Amino acid sequence: MSELFEALVLGIVQGLTEFLPVSSSGHLEIAKTIMNDDSLAEQSLFTTVLLHFATALSTIVIFRKEILRIIKGLFSADFNEEKRFSLYVILSMIPAVIVGLFFEDVIENLFGHNLLLVGLMLMVTAALLFLADRNYGESKKLGAGSAFGVGVAQAIAILPGISRSGATISTALIMGLKREEAAKFSFLMVIPLIFGKIAKDLLDGSFLENMPSASYAIVGFLAAFIAGLVACQWMIALVKKAGLKYFGIYCLIVAVAILIYQFA
Repeated sequence: MSELFEALVLGIVQGLTEFLPVSSSGHLEIAKTIMNDDSLAEQSLFTTVLLHFATALSTIVIFRKEILRIIKGLFSADFNEEKRFSLYVILSMIPAVIVGLFFEDVIENLFGHNLLLVGLMLMVTAALLFLADRNYGESKKLGAGSAFGVGVAQAIAILPGISRSGATISTALIMGLKREEAAKFSFLMVIPLIFGKIAKDLLDGSFLENMPSASYAIVGFLAAFIAGLVACQWMIALVKKAGLKYFGIYCLIVAVAILIYQFA
């Protein structure tokens, strides 16, 4: 399999699954196993960061108006909705930051063709999606408690196979938030974490080791960015229409297929 085709596949997989509730990390592990390329594992750190940056950029493009309003609100003398939203984003980051700082080595060991874990965690994702599509009132506004609760879900979603968007949106819906607000908060809350992770890896010399070719990086980045633009808008529409259960069915099917593959 050619290097550019691998970059294209991984970019599309990352772009779609970052927003669709089917676990980007889990599907990347599946893709790496299917392609069975040892060189890909050596490039995984740079590739993962690059693809996550592409999807973060697509989020910024989709929510550019909201982000500009938040930035303007931060410079206002009043304690407005934008400042409150920013504080909720910061609060939601705390669990993931703690996990990233103190359990980084443990997390890294979970990645690397660990399909059994991916299959089991996809079942957890499916259960969350089925629960989220039930009617939980959708009447509460985002608050400190719900922001932190969604943040805990985001931290747990570091595990390969648990969808970050699926876990955070499902948790928000189960806690009673409106569907549109749940999707918006889920997508915006991850942007600071992604850029923080990129900054951390840039300061770490290992980030620039075993870099792929420029053409590999460009193809992967563009594929993830374009796929992310499509998937982000699609996911917002699906959340509004209560269509998460269909992704739950998909996750369950993939999980069963993985388990059969592992034990066959």
